[in-house]
Amino acid sequence: MSLQTCACIECLYQELPFLERFQAAKEDGFDFVEFWSWTDKDLTAVKAAAQRAGIGIAGFNGDAEYSLIDPAQKSPYLSFLRRSIAAAQTLGARSLTIHSNGLGEGGAVLNAYPELSHTVKLCAMFDTLRDCAALAEESGIRLHLEALNVSVDHPGNFLQTTQMAAELTRLIGSPMLKILYDAYHMQLNEGSLCCNIRTYADQIGHVHIADAPGRHEPGTGEIRFQTVYACLEESGYTGLLGYELFPKTDTAAAVRAIF
Repeated sequence: MSLQTCACIECLYQELPFLERFQAAKEDGFDFVEFWSWTDKDLTAVKAAAQRAGIGIAGFNGDAEYSLIDPAQKSPYLSFLRRSIAAAQTLGARSLTIHSNGLGEGGAVLNAYPELSHTVKLCAMFDTLRDCAALAEESGIRLHLEALNVSVDHPGNFLQTTQMAAELTRLIGSPMLKILYDAYHMQLNEGSLCCNIRTYADQIGHVHIADAPGRHEPGTGEIRFQTVYACLEESGYTGLLGYELFPKTDTAAAVRAIF
């Protein structure tokens, strides 16, 4: 496997204080780290920890509790995204992850907007994403649109399929707006991982890895990751493999399974 690796240090290295996880990830062989929220962190301390460890920051979530699918939230969504972009620039991060729905504690969908039609949700998301892409192009911070599973972790989330995410980013046509392909979420929602990777490879900007079911390290579930890795490389993917998983026992065992 020639692709560079990234550790999500929200769920890996929980045995350590947060600022110590950067050095631990570097020592274990990861090239980058990523995390979820930024508003609850001391950005100066985070930047210093990454620099001391000599590890890059791939990115973090850019939208918090705001939703792309609610037309009434367009202005606050973009306002918060501007703040997130500024935080990414401060940290030297490469990208931000964005979602269709606002997410709360534990990734819970805050509002599924049952009063809004599918058409309104889809059109609102497309409209706001165009402005998001413009901000990404101006700032140099890439955006990755992520579909989430609705059966286990994120019931009520609107964006559920690779097809919808990738067709939106294709229509917008910005090199700074791509999709985040999460193998765990997509195995639960749709399966056909390699088929979808081949079909939408040109729109994949970042990849998340966790086995399914369970969201643990490779080898603990049903996904044949060597086949997935080979498919990504054969399809021309050159981005990061982000390991966003919860160790089945501990981080050391998970790292052995990854490498």
